[in-house]
Amino acid sequence: MRLDKYLKVSRLIKRRTVANEACDAGKISVNSKVARASYEVKADDIIEINMGKTPLKVKVLKITETAGKDQAAFMYEAI
Repeated sequence: MRLDKYLKVSRLIKRRTVANEACDAGKISVNSKVARASYEVKADDIIEINMGKTPLKVKVLKITETAGKDQAAFMYEAI
């Protein structure tokens, strides 16, 4: 799954366009490397989001095409 779509489905970022713009601005990194929106997310990847005052670091647990509000929290684990 693409990084921008994963960020939206997991509800780490509310809109896919915002996720895409954050990737283009270099604010999202995967495994300590700046990632583009087209990066293919895999299980056990470490995603760092540097938007706002506090950076967010999460580990990808699972990837699903769709997730409800209650299931989205189980797609990642905060580090």
